[in-house]
Amino acid sequence: MALEKITAVSGVPVFVPGDDIDTDRIIPARFLKSITFDGLGAFAFYDERKNDDGSDKPHALNTFPHAKILVTGMNFGCGSSREHAPQALWRRGIRAVIAGSFAEIFFGNSTTLGVACVCATRENLAKIEAWISGNPNEEMTVDVENLCVKFGDKCVPVTLPEAVRKALIDGRWDPIADLLENAEKINALAAKVA
Repeated sequence: MALEKITAVSGVPVFVPGDDIDTDRIIPARFLKSITFDGLGAFAFYDERKNDDGSDKPHALNTFPHAKILVTGMNFGCGSSREHAPQALWRRGIRAVIAGSFAEIFFGNSTTLGVACVCATRENLAKIEAWISGNPNEEMTVDVENLCVKFGDKCVPVTLPEAVRKALIDGRWDPIADLLENAEKINALAAKVA
């Protein structure tokens, strides 16, 4: 049961500045009470987006609520290993993240949701940020297949571990879906071993 093949992600980008943005900033701990991940998108970056009375603060995710691509700094998703952080971003509509680097567990949790997490150099992140600033609401493309980000008339290289790139472009990014697809073979092997 192959899933959606993610060869590229196109959409409006949003720039959230900073290095070492941890999972508690991505989704504050007080919103982790639900049994499912439903509704978590409303709480992505909540403390940075909302005042105490629930009104909006000036924040890029409030300005571009339908952004599909998040651009940020180094070590994105560090801190607690909570799976709620990538779930909140995914449920908010984020389908790709461009960063200088990622915390390993956050990266794994994101890519198994089908979120393309690619790394760019600081120099290229600065080029992307400048373009976003000068071209609000313009779309860019994270080309997973060719490992580049296309914006305006520019194209900058990005990196992604080959196993993850292949899983995304082949539609095999969710290991649980692979297990379910092979349930019959797994049961047959278990019966032989037992």
